[in-house]
Amino acid sequence: MSTRKRSTSLQLTTMLAGAASLTLAGCDDPGVGAQAGWDPNRGEQVEAFSYKSLEECKAAKEVSDQQCDTSWAAAQKDDAKNAPRYDARASCEDVYGAGNCVPRSEAGGGSFFTPLLAGFVIGRMLDGGNYYRGTGLYRGNDGYYSTWGGRLGRDYGTGRTVITRDSIDPPDTIRNAPPKVQTRTSVVSRGGFGGGRSYAYSGSHKGGFGG
Repeated sequence: MSTRKRSTSLQLTTMLAGAASLTLAGCDDPGVGAQAGWDPNRGEQVEAFSYKSLEECKAAKEVSDQQCDTSWAAAQKDDAKNAPRYDARASCEDVYGAGNCVPRSEAGGGSFFTPLLAGFVIGRMLDGGNYYRGTGLYRGNDGYYSTWGGRLGRDYGTGRTVITRDSIDPPDTIRNAPPKVQTRTSVVSRGGFGGGRSYAYSGSHKGGFGG
């Protein structure tokens, strides 16, 4: 595969320096679906393309303009419904940094804080032919995370940006479960990793787990 220009992609300089290959497990679990025993950072990895804006996606020419439009729309929808939620600005900023959290509210759902949408990520799915799926992207203190909690990384064998499949396209039991508002205690208990989420969910995930 020819080398493609990636100068417009998000810089991932804080992530996994010196690693021989991407490994996300154990202490790096950001807590997504903790109640369900589901970890978005474990499982099948797919090639990913990350952008700060729709315009940047189209300028990069890595995917089609239509795929940029579709993925950006999906990112905005996921952000509106499933962005990580925190009970206080300080709790959110512990994970995403000072000035990177904003207040939100929803009808009948009270108020909470969420991280600012930093861009979006497109995963290249390979089974049954090539197709693409997108979701929101947030900049945490230790890297970039998808709406569903998976962290962007780099496969040092190929040099490509990667993310797990479930970080782009989670199982329906996770996608449809209402996100819970996290407290400072829950953030500290998980070590303050970025992308922390938990769900009002019980059941088993039938997909494969990596590692």
